[in-house]
Amino acid sequence: MELAVGSIVAGRVTGITKFGAFVAVEGGKSGLVHISEISSSYVNDIHDFLTDGQEVQVKVLSVSPEGKINLSIKQAQPAPAPRPRPARPASGPARPAPPMPTAAPAEPSFEDKLKQFLSVSDSKQSEVNRHMAGKRGGRRRK
Repeated sequence: MELAVGSIVAGRVTGITKFGAFVAVEGGKSGLVHISEISSSYVNDIHDFLTDGQEVQVKVLSVSPEGKINLSIKQAQPAPAPRPRPARPASGPARPAPPMPTAAPAEPSFEDKLKQFLSVSDSKQSEVNRHMAGKRGGRRRK
């Protein structure tokens, strides 16, 4: 049976790597579920979501001419329901505005940081030059 792009099929996880999971589908074919297509939440470790031999539903994303099959577990699942918004009161007294946070100490501007860096850098460089002059025998002549 030929796999059609967009179809949802059953498969079995046959291997897990750091970048995704290989899933065997109908017809003895195998495809890759990339780590970004495993779950709608952040996936740090694939083993937290899948195990070897696990049965999964996958959606066929693409089939290349070379026979590579790209699959998605995330897209095969129904879309998560949107979170309900908290209800706003229809009418009532307006709440006072929250107090303004106190201003944090102002961070020095880029120019100030650059001046400080140049000053420290010049002093370090002159110290290195003095040290190296002593090593080279750079004594003054009378």
